[in-house]
Amino acid sequence: MASPNQPKRKERPCDACVSHTCILRGLNTLLTTRLLEQRKRKSRCVIEEESTICVLCKFHGQECTFVQNPQSRKRKPTQDPDDSETAKRRHSSSSARSKISPGAQMRVIRTTNGTGVEEYDDLEGPSLLKKTLGLQNKHHSQYVGATRGLEPALLGQLSTTGRSEVQLTEGTLRRVSSTEAFLLLPDPGTQGYSDELDDLDAIEAIIRPHGKLLVDLYFRIVFPSFPILHKEVYLEKYSRSYREFSPPLLAAVYLLALQYWTYNDQLSRFIKPDVLELEKLARKALGDTIHRPKLSTVQAGLLLLQHTDTDSAELTAQLISVAYGLGLHLDASNWNIPDWEKGLRKRLGWGLYMQDKWSSLGSGRPSLINSANWALQPVTNADFPENASHEDEQEGSSEVEKGRILFSHMIALSQILADLLDTVFTVKTTRDIADAGPNGLSIVLEKVKPVQLRLKEWFSSLPECLSMEATKVMKLNSVGYLRLAYVATEITLHRRILLTLSSATDPQLYRICRSVAHERFIFAIDFVQSLKPQHLSSFWYFASPQNFALIGVFGTLLLSTASTLEEADFYRTKLREYRWILKINSENGARYMKPAMALLDANTGLLTAKAESSSPQPLPTNPADQLQQFENGSVQSSGHPEHFQFSNSHLSPTEFASPSQYSFDTQYYPSQHSTSTSPATFTSSNIDPQPQEFGYGMGGNTGLWSY
Repeated sequence: MASPNQPKRKERPCDACVSHTCILRGLNTLLTTRLLEQRKRKSRCVIEEESTICVLCKFHGQECTFVQNPQSRKRKPTQDPDDSETAKRRHSSSSARSKISPGAQMRVIRTTNGTGVEEYDDLEGPSLLKKTLGLQNKHHSQYVGATRGLEPALLGQLSTTGRSEVQLTEGTLRRVSSTEAFLLLPDPGTQGYSDELDDLDAIEAIIRPHGKLLVDLYFRIVFPSFPILHKEVYLEKYSRSYREFSPPLLAAVYLLALQYWTYNDQLSRFIKPDVLELEKLARKALGDTIHRPKLSTVQAGLLLLQHTDTDSAELTAQLISVAYGLGLHLDASNWNIPDWEKGLRKRLGWGLYMQDKWSSLGSGRPSLINSANWALQPVTNADFPENASHEDEQEGSSEVEKGRILFSHMIALSQILADLLDTVFTVKTTRDIADAGPNGLSIVLEKVKPVQLRLKEWFSSLPECLSMEATKVMKLNSVGYLRLAYVATEITLHRRILLTLSSATDPQLYRICRSVAHERFIFAIDFVQSLKPQHLSSFWYFASPQNFALIGVFGTLLLSTASTLEEADFYRTKLREYRWILKINSENGARYMKPAMALLDANTGLLTAKAESSSPQPLPTNPADQLQQFENGSVQSSGHPEHFQFSNSHLSPTEFASPSQYSFDTQYYPSQHSTSTSPATFTSSNIDPQPQEFGYGMGGNTGLWSY
């Protein structure tokens, strides 16, 4: 029986239909859909045939009542004509761009009042993302280069109009300076765009409900030592919705934070999410977003490379291509973009530069970034929004101020490495050194001298806060990866010198080159032994595994070219000790040391296999042939002083047959280690009583450089 208070049905919905809309969301029926549509329209109740009460009241077994006053209809307030014109101007540019791709997936920015806008310029109230160039919501940018079909020289005419954007058929031309511009193109229609929201939801589903804690963990531990994001911008977007992010960037931040899962007391009580599935989604999404590249694409790629080195060289090449298209190789200091984006572009550009140089070192491939096309200015304190006042005092956090200094010095070291690679590791230089025969060493020493001096200056300029001893209680310290990178650069330099030595080399110069290489090897092992828990548990740069491996490679080279049994035994012992350090550290959480241990086993195994099948033969004077025989383990001198008698006969056939055959009779780590006394060949009496300095000339004293 209908309520006596019931008015005509066509007038308005009953009280239950007004106040219980949320219940309808649980009903998966056609009537539910009709009811929800009815509620959106604020229309009358839905009534089945021959029924006197509506569907909702029938479902709850209650009467249809109309006691509550009807909700008043909201009317738009009268708007001042001037305010209306201002609003039109504010929405004009972004709205015009959005109309290029009608009917596309609704990727909108949700606002506090429940509405949504398509671009950050249309947001009400303050936002760092207004006027952004590289992080727009539904558009990506392409740099208009000097040889492109669009003529940059015509951009100067735009300055007289006072407009920074010009609508074109295929997109919008945005001028950022009097001579530089970008083409803004719509995201909808690009590969995988229709999957973006689904990818974001799938990523969030894997880590739900831990997303917020993981983001906090990332900015506590990883971000200070590798600041290629803008923290405030990221948190602004995250506070609205995870759906504002590029899917691979969201996943990459979660992946790096998951490495420190136990560093949060709340998270450590739960089962860790599926890392492999998350990485799979991240890689798939990154492959899609490369077709609509933004700053977030490069950020995601670099962070993924810190998580895993799979396809490192290939992905690095893709990111460099994307970066050129985004103008990350240019100086944006005077561009018409937000100040925070200028600093972000500089940090991100240098982050990619570092990736290119260290990837080149590890892969043996030529570097892809050319200094002639690299216009970025050095980073300054102003490029880092965070400072000491932003320190997180929670235990297990990284130091923000130290991270900024560390990142800046890593950039400088990467530039020195770049010069080293361009100086003595190019195809042309390698051929010139080989063709020079006995004079090859002179060429190498002359070329590496300026690099060595820069390395020495870099090391001496390190501030006290970047020393290995400068650790704080309950704070992680990433200075280890910086110091290791320095060791790897020095080893790479001396490795090149060692490979150029020949029987024609001046005996004294030969001994000095070997002696200095020996000292660098011992220094490297002592460094690894000095690592503390605060270092081992912190963030380590992607190149760290390969840099640890280079120490073992260098020791193997010294072993393979040893001139006496005593010297060979010494290096064999040091390599055992080094493997022991790698082994116990990797088993206690330093998983980035495992690749180094595997490569050490591979190199020593190769050395032994070649030694078993080799036969004595003369030492070649050609450096290229010499290197080949060093690798083959078949080097022996004929008729030269004992310092040039190279033979692998002192290698036991089973010495490095398998990892299980290593013996660790003497405790080496953490507090005890065997003496690092040099072999007899390297005593000062065998060289000179003066400091170890040598010239790049054959026996001359001019141009001496010291270590």
